[in-house]
Amino acid sequence: MQEIVPGIWTWRKFSEPHGYDFNGHLVLDRAGNLCIDPVEPSSQDMTEIARLGVARIVITNRNHSRAANLVRARTEAPVAIHPADAPHARAQGLEVDEDLAPGQRIGPFLVAAAAGKSPGEVALHWPERRLLIVGDAIIGHPPGKCSLLREKVLDDPAALRRSVASLLDLDFDTLLVGDGVSVLSGAKARVKELVASFPA
Repeated sequence: MQEIVPGIWTWRKFSEPHGYDFNGHLVLDRAGNLCIDPVEPSSQDMTEIARLGVARIVITNRNHSRAANLVRARTEAPVAIHPADAPHARAQGLEVDEDLAPGQRIGPFLVAAAAGKSPGEVALHWPERRLLIVGDAIIGHPPGKCSLLREKVLDDPAALRRSVASLLDLDFDTLLVGDGVSVLSGAKARVKELVASFPA
């Protein structure tokens, strides 16, 4: 694991089919650490995650169950996901404990709607740190740029474009992504470039 920004640790798993890393994040918070979209950790990373502790596992979308059950079993942390995405995630084997809803505060984050890839996709906004965490709503690929997944894997491409455009209403400078390379500064400008590329 590496500390990608102060107080937030990340670990990666390379996806051969996609050609970029999938990322898990552990956010240290006095009220209880959050593990977000955990990819499969090495045994050393799993030991470190357990040592630091996890109060809640947050899944941003139905396809990011990843290693959540493994982290849940090791740390006994409950898993939270939007109810619109929970049935699909459960069908893939995810153990779900709690609902996640836009407007809710979870740790230091405000939950923001980001539907389109799936109906219950969310993003996590930390206003005080001007930081945004996304799952599949925005991909950090190629490095230094923002993009969307291929349309054929999106439930509603137009809805996703609207969701991404609405994320520009939030104040952020850092974008941590579940897929690809995170943008540690100037992220809002990169997202604006992405939105400007959308069809009229």
